[in-house]
Amino acid sequence: MNAITKKTVTTQDTDETIDGVTVLGDYHLNGGYEWMDLIGEHGWTVIPVWGADGWDLGNWPYVMVAATRTADEIGNLFGVATYCEGDVTCTYYRTKARQWDAITEQAFYHWKNGQAHGPDDLPEAAAELPSRYRMPFRPNAA
Repeated sequence: MNAITKKTVTTQDTDETIDGVTVLGDYHLNGGYEWMDLIGEHGWTVIPVWGADGWDLGNWPYVMVAATRTADEIGNLFGVATYCEGDVTCTYYRTKARQWDAITEQAFYHWKNGQAHGPDDLPEAAAELPSRYRMPFRPNAA
């Protein structure tokens, strides 16, 4: 599969079929930093940190999580892609809240398994995370 393709996808939260969406696929040609540059040209951004305190999201350049926001004729579409040493998964959601849930699940997985520096007070499951760990980091938030 090509690293960047237009495909038909099914949204994970609403089970809608959407045609012609940019989908990120496996990328074994170069490394993670090159993947980051490539996807940036297609509207995707790798998220470096997650949660109110800005905990690591992934383990660059080996593990990264990226997001995008686009739209179709019905409304917004929110994408999440995970890169793990060239293997890529890509999903879409109709709501930003569900996109944040998907990113939070990735963050929790890597925090819990010691693959990224995260909070010390992690619960047993991602669904139990306090709200401060379930949102984008905003450095200037009051």
